[in-house]
Amino acid sequence: MTGEPEKPARVVVADDQTVVREGIVMLLGLLPGVEVVGAAGDGEEAVRLVAELAPDVVLMDLRMPRCDGVEATRRITAQYPGTQVVVLTTYADDESLFPALRAGARGYLTKDAGGDEIVRAVHSVLSGDAGLSPSVQRRLLERLSAPEPEPTGSAVVPDGLTTREAEVLVLIAEGLSNPEIARRLSVSIATVKTHINNMFSKTGLKDRAQAVSYAYRKGLVRPPAAGSA
Repeated sequence: MTGEPEKPARVVVADDQTVVREGIVMLLGLLPGVEVVGAAGDGEEAVRLVAELAPDVVLMDLRMPRCDGVEATRRITAQYPGTQVVVLTTYADDESLFPALRAGARGYLTKDAGGDEIVRAVHSVLSGDAGLSPSVQRRLLERLSAPEPEPTGSAVVPDGLTTREAEVLVLIAEGLSNPEIARRLSVSIATVKTHINNMFSKTGLKDRAQAVSYAYRKGLVRPPAAGSA
């Protein structure tokens, strides 16, 4: 008795890069314990294949056209709870990791994971455990043990903004450009733009000037003391 399940785990692979997708499918086809039943080129197709095939697990890339991996994960976990999602992506930064886990992903691996590690993660999530790579586990522990940053002035974050969106807003109010914000937060410029777009959508703001006024009005930043340089 080896402890392996009698039937292989039925897996759908979702990745927008054809070479990567086909490579993962080929790799998994050589390993025991998994059976690839479908492959998707974006999140929309991944959700459709889950509806059609009812796989046990989706190996989900995050950055895909039409519907990204986080949104696809959110739809799958909400509509098809019998299918688990394991993220398999190039990125292990906070801006990728935590939204994916909040959306319902039960596992998170980077694409340097070996085939055996992928199979272990698939079977871990099917047995009710988390399928996380060691580097991701360390990042989670670091994040959980670190105090949450607070916006300047310790104001309550308004209008449903996330902590990171509030941080971006504060840095805009301090006069930083998008590249400068990206460097300060150690994220990509594209991620900064996403936060700004989300912030504008939630607050109804139209431009950076309105954002500065809003930040002061909501107490996220304080005006300089009188007489200061």
